[in-house]
Amino acid sequence: MCTAATYQTKDFYFGRTLDNDFSYGDEIVVTPRNYPLLFRHMDRIDQHYAMIGMACVRADYPLYYDAVNEKGLGIAGLNFVGNAVYQDLVQDKNNVAQFELILWLLGTCATVKEAQIALENVNLVNTPFSDQLPVAQLHWIVADHSKTITVEATKQGLQIYDNPIGILTNNPPFPEQLFRLNDYMKLSAKEPHNEFSDQVVLQPYSRGMGAIGLPGDLSSQSRFVRAAFVKLHSVSGNSEKESVNQFFHILGAVDQQRGCCDLEDGNYETTLYTSCCNTKKGIYYYTTYENHQITAVNMYHENLDATMLVRYHSIREEQFHIQNETLQ
Repeated sequence: MCTAATYQTKDFYFGRTLDNDFSYGDEIVVTPRNYPLLFRHMDRIDQHYAMIGMACVRADYPLYYDAVNEKGLGIAGLNFVGNAVYQDLVQDKNNVAQFELILWLLGTCATVKEAQIALENVNLVNTPFSDQLPVAQLHWIVADHSKTITVEATKQGLQIYDNPIGILTNNPPFPEQLFRLNDYMKLSAKEPHNEFSDQVVLQPYSRGMGAIGLPGDLSSQSRFVRAAFVKLHSVSGNSEKESVNQFFHILGAVDQQRGCCDLEDGNYETTLYTSCCNTKKGIYYYTTYENHQITAVNMYHENLDATMLVRYHSIREEQFHIQNETLQ
């Protein structure tokens, strides 16, 4: 399960959590402009926009979980099990395999508007990457500094929804996620007033009581409501450190701790990593479950005209800063 978010201060930030009980081998990957993009059912693209994100690399091919290109467009794919439906090949369409969508859109589109136009002629097909990596059931959040959309391939076809909240989790389909916010319109970051009855004296006994009723469980629908509430009430300065720090606190509201989501047989779902990318500066920040120190990779410190992937293994061992003595 996962949660994705956007955040605007002076710059625009895009990122997500990835929750699972195991990792495929997450790496921060820079795809330079001249790395050939190969597609199963379309012509290769030899020159395209550069991008950076978290990926699983197989056969020198970056299978991105989330990424941002040099124009500031970001995309993340989140589990959409039971609702995602992909198609067989059709003529007169761009037949894009599910695992190719992020690379194709980020390689060719500079804005959400361009991505929407490109998606009008897309047929998302059910071609697996390999026998070992079958087709994943996903939907996607696509965002730039001016607009966010959600893309879902269902039995009704390819659906594109405006996403005014800039948040996405897993099931149910996005319109139902958004509609659920109606149940929480009374929540507030301010202290509550007694509306229960004028016949009984009631008063707040603690700070934060305006948010009583905000769901705290780990279900995807509850995480959507909680992330939306936290994001829409978040306040930070415009500096890079303040903005990035606040972004990680937003997604920290939906962090999954080992032991709280029991998958049986000794397996537990945890937040494997949390990412935050400054889409203007091309800086990809991340933390992992074992390492809460924020680590950064700057896309523009690499040769973006190269032809080979640049790969950095994610740092998973906890980094401690000891102020006075060696930790025992």
